[in-house]
Amino acid sequence: MVQTIFSQTSYEIPLTQKAVTFAKTHGPHTIETAWPVTQPKDLKPGEVLVRVVYTGVCHTDLHAWLGDWPLENKLPLVGGHEGSGYVAFIGPPLAGAEPSTLKVGDAVGIKWLADSCLHCEECNKGYESSCAKAQNSGFSIDGSFQQWAVSYAAHLTPLPAGFPLEAAAPILCAGVTVYKAIKEAALLSGEVVVIPGAGGGLGHLAVQYAKAMGYRVIAIDSGAEKEKLLASYGVTDFIDYMKGDVVKAVNDLTGGVGAHAAIVVASGAQAYEQALQYLRPHGALICVGMPPNGDIKANVFWTVVKSHRIIGSYVGNRQDAIEALDIAAAGKVHTTFTIEDLSALPSVFERMKALTLNGRIVLDCQ
Repeated sequence: MVQTIFSQTSYEIPLTQKAVTFAKTHGPHTIETAWPVTQPKDLKPGEVLVRVVYTGVCHTDLHAWLGDWPLENKLPLVGGHEGSGYVAFIGPPLAGAEPSTLKVGDAVGIKWLADSCLHCEECNKGYESSCAKAQNSGFSIDGSFQQWAVSYAAHLTPLPAGFPLEAAAPILCAGVTVYKAIKEAALLSGEVVVIPGAGGGLGHLAVQYAKAMGYRVIAIDSGAEKEKLLASYGVTDFIDYMKGDVVKAVNDLTGGVGAHAAIVVASGAQAYEQALQYLRPHGALICVGMPPNGDIKANVFWTVVKSHRIIGSYVGNRQDAIEALDIAAAGKVHTTFTIEDLSALPSVFERMKALTLNGRIVLDCQ
């Protein structure tokens, strides 16, 4: 039986640990049992050593392994960016900065955005993820598919008191990402939001955040299991994209006028093409899912005449993360997840590629 790790005021930090790595794009994963642990004396200013207890698995982790984005990640790589755990050691403060308010033993979350300069225009406007100096967990730096991860004091997110670490992990990327995307749509209470990919890791959270924020949700996905899952969240309008004309179905459900917004978390390009056809005038297409080599083909005339808004939404900022976690901790959003061992990651990726996962997989790093 795995011994549960609890918050402590000090940690005995080992020299080696368990981690999952890959050394080349789409290459084999290695289940490391003696991967080096960064020692406290080696932490750079602003860095924090985190004892990772759980980590979610995101579609972005799959993209990093497949190498199908027009960006290069570091190699070899420890992926993962939905880590929840405890502060184990705090490095020296950055020059001229106040010491971190974090304490050893604090429950924290590791997010996709690991670090940014916090001084440029983008950072000052709350767009830290667009910072030219941004670092990303599990992409440009090693992430949370390990037991002891190095992250950054300025961007670690404090977890709400008493919120289970396993439930917090998926919120740290999937939850924050969809919460931010819904905010970008700038909707009014009662307006209609369509969520293609609603039964997936991002989608099942997007549905709940949208409902918690007072919007009417139309969910698009396929299969009886996903329909049942979404019904458990109170979704009554479900469209199976494999069984008919999606555009017609949305228009029928909205009395022929279309939706106010589409939050596309699906990873297929067709979902974007359909969304532009069922949005009503002044509707917003919020782009979240990133199909490889996907393009949005928008007719300029109708985009202008209908005053459609096409908005790319990356991950949320530090405040978005706090808000998303608070909503979940209040019981308004529940992550549907299955816990598996860290060593199951290669299998999780294969199931993710086959589109057979419902909800989220959370890996136990203990």
